[in-house]
Amino acid sequence: MQRLDALGPITASTDRFAAAVASLTDVQVAGDTLVPPWTRGHVITHVARAADSLCRLLTWALTGVETPQYTSMDARAAEIEAGAGRPVAALVADIRHTAARFEDAVRALPPAAWHNEVRMRTGELRTPAALIPTRLRELEIHHADLDVGYSFSDIPADAARWIIGDIVEALARRPETAPLCLEATDTGLVQALGAGGPTVRGRQADLLAWLSGRSPGTGLTVAGGGTVPPAPFWI
Repeated sequence: MQRLDALGPITASTDRFAAAVASLTDVQVAGDTLVPPWTRGHVITHVARAADSLCRLLTWALTGVETPQYTSMDARAAEIEAGAGRPVAALVADIRHTAARFEDAVRALPPAAWHNEVRMRTGELRTPAALIPTRLRELEIHHADLDVGYSFSDIPADAARWIIGDIVEALARRPETAPLCLEATDTGLVQALGAGGPTVRGRQADLLAWLSGRSPGTGLTVAGGGTVPPAPFWI
């Protein structure tokens, strides 16, 4: 995905996420998710605040003035906590409004700004072309986290493939990451982290659920036998 090409899948993913939130009751918003101790309200608020954080990075790319993704991790946590208990209508509006601001920020970038690097909170440098699709990762993984019937199997195959590649790329920049190979038996995707190490096989959706830390490796196998190892910590 390059430049504005990512906006179509991101818009479709936003629509699915917003519809899922709108289907909840105010009581259900306080329910459990795949990422305890966060409730659904925490996850939804995080998705909205993450859009704001990407807008700050796009402002950095546009102006050249360093604008951190978050002022601090404590401030990030406080924003999420403050918004987690809101009613459904407020949560849906937040998702919609922040999504619109994000798209406006993307479309406002002039050609020269697409080559400017900004630093994400995790430390890596990205140009807007590499940064913008991370919004898709946030929406799709956290949609599954809501535990409202949208599973990793429902993530569009192209999006899941990109997200796996993005996670692997991030892991590859860390010298402590152990060698590993991923093979999707249904899509043909192969991703390698270094040379050697176990080859973990299974459906692409199951690989993504494991790699993102949402599954212990259900549905996966290791070539030659053995137990599926814990997924490397990626974020």
